[in-house]
Amino acid sequence: MSTGHPHHDAPHTEQAFLHLAVTSEGRERRTLVEELVEAWLPMAHRLATRFRNKGENLEDLKQIAAVGLVKAVERYEPGRGAFESYAVPTITGELRRHFRDHTWDVHVPRRVQDLRNKVRSARRDLLEQPGHRQEPGLDEIAAQAGLTLDEVRDGVGALESYSSLSLDAELGSSGDSFSLAGVLGRTEGAYDLIADREAAKEGLRRLPDREREILYLRYFEDMTQARIAERVGCSQMHVSRLITRSCEQVREYADRGARAVQQAA
Repeated sequence: MSTGHPHHDAPHTEQAFLHLAVTSEGRERRTLVEELVEAWLPMAHRLATRFRNKGENLEDLKQIAAVGLVKAVERYEPGRGAFESYAVPTITGELRRHFRDHTWDVHVPRRVQDLRNKVRSARRDLLEQPGHRQEPGLDEIAAQAGLTLDEVRDGVGALESYSSLSLDAELGSSGDSFSLAGVLGRTEGAYDLIADREAAKEGLRRLPDREREILYLRYFEDMTQARIAERVGCSQMHVSRLITRSCEQVREYADRGARAVQQAA
């Protein structure tokens, strides 16, 4: 296969593509595809380098470009112009699709991703116009991109969603910096205690006064069972049985209430 073309990554493969077009599925066709991909691989790698400053590993980009090249080789029809004219948009489209679908730290719907690209392009075009020195307004961007104001707002919001900020990132001035994690709210541990108390209320109301007093002395006054027995006038063994039985009743009412809530939902 000749590679005498002035550009080393654009070999002469017209005859090979003509042969491929009339070759049925099988070993011979797979071999032809592999040879054509190998011949055009330098071009695919060159296209991948155009995206190397977007935060992705260059070797990964080359692999993605190779995938696009394989698609281009398998779908190309020789009668519709030069292969390079067909392959370049196919490969760059594969690379752009990768950035659109796989490199967002925050998941953004594809519609909003497309709006982001339109807003960014319109903003750049406006800034490049002679005499336009100020940041364009939303209405200017909307007119330039042919979008509504709401669509421009969605696109502007997506411009800030391409990458996320680390929780360890330092904010503030250098002399008074703090991490983002330091200003985020935390789950209040008392919330669970409040929920438990509310769940126990109904069961406690249904206990006899003596059992309710015993639970109060044990769990709120932190009294021992021996002291409680002296106070209410019974044996320590009986206090232990009353505490166990009362707790079981309170738990039963709490579980019953939880099941009722689930069924209602």
